[in-house]
Order: sequence, then C-alpha cells, then structure tokens
Amino acid sequence: MSPGESSLIFRVRCPAIRRRDLQRFAFRLSAELAGGRPFHCLLTDDAEMRRLQRTYLNKRGSTDVLSFPSADSRWLGDLAISYDRARDQARDRGHTVQTEVSILMLHGVLHLLGFDHERDSGEMAARETGLRRRFGLPEGLIERSAA
Repeated sequence: MSPGESSLIFRVRCPAIRRRDLQRFAFRLSAELAGGRPFHCLLTDDAEMRRLQRTYLNKRGSTDVLSFPSADSRWLGDLAISYDRARDQARDRGHTVQTEVSILMLHGVLHLLGFDHERDSGEMAARETGLRRRFGLPEGLIERSAA
C-alpha cells in the first residue's frame, strides 16, 4: 500500500463496529502519534490471522493484532486485527467490540512506531498506558498479559 490517508479494510462483517468512529480514531492515531503518517488496518477473521502469522512470522495459531511496519518513511505500515478475537475479548472484559478494536489498533500502531514490549524495559507499556488514558480506553494488552 502507498502513502495517503489511513484506511480501514473490512474483510469480514463487523456489525458491532461504527466505521466512521473507527476511521476517526485511526486518523487521530496517525495525526497525534505518527506525525501524519498513515496506515492501513485490515479487520478480518481468525482463519486469515492464522494464515498471516504462518506466512509472515512462521508461527502457528491466531492472534488479536499483527503489525507490519513500512520501510517507507512516509508510510507507517499495515495492521491486521481479528474481529473474532476482538469480539471475544470485549465480551470477556465487559466493554464494546468498538472499544476492543480501538485498544488493538493503538497497540498495533505503537508496534508500527517501533515499540516492542517483549524486548524493551517497559517503554511501550508506559506509552500505551498514557495513551489509553488520553483516548479514554480501558486496560490495554500489555497490562492484561502482566496480570
């Protein structure tokens, strides 16, 4: 994909998503975190997430969000989010699917920006916590895994 405006690509039906609100959130992430560099976000199902993990990361199974950074400095990269996972995690956490997808998108954008909570000394966790508060989002992925 090439530089331009951040976009959402819906590969599956996402009845619990208000597309316009999610597009606004993507624009805000691009503007406020990435210096206006856009990204694309694919919303798909677990089957495609398994395929993406196997193809690009040589890992088995599905996951909730994948990040594919761009080498082009004008372009942030691409995200893939499992709507199936987001729906289940939202139910387990007691919030909306819209909220969960926003949490996943924020987490993915931080990875696109070069943060890596598996290798850093808490920098990504601190940044994500501050941004979740700023955007009015509940507990994030890193905090969940630490609990």
